[in-house]
Amino acid sequence: MLIAGVLCVCAAVASAVFGFWSLSHTHAADPTQLALRAMAPTQFAAAVMLTAGGVVALVAATPTALVVLVVCVAGAFGTLATGSWQSARYALRREAARPKSADCGGDCAACTLSCR
Repeated sequence: MLIAGVLCVCAAVASAVFGFWSLSHTHAADPTQLALRAMAPTQFAAAVMLTAGGVVALVAATPTALVVLVVCVAGAFGTLATGSWQSARYALRREAARPKSADCGGDCAACTLSCR
């Protein structure tokens, strides 16, 4: 359980670092940057879950630690997956609502100009 606990704590640190990195970027209108910034809360939540699982794996008895570790890792993975899906949906909706360029008439495939 020592190895699993240390790996879980390391994954929690990595998730928190990526969350801080996402928040450190300036607020942009680019949908990709918007989706990355929207992932920060879920990355922090996953970091908390992974930290809890790692600490329990390091200090608790093996049967208890195994159950808590599995639940925490599954919860963190589910949180990240759901957060990714939600932020991608939001970014796509925002991109679809953006007005099209007047030069192309909204038809980028038939236009030689950039529609952005």
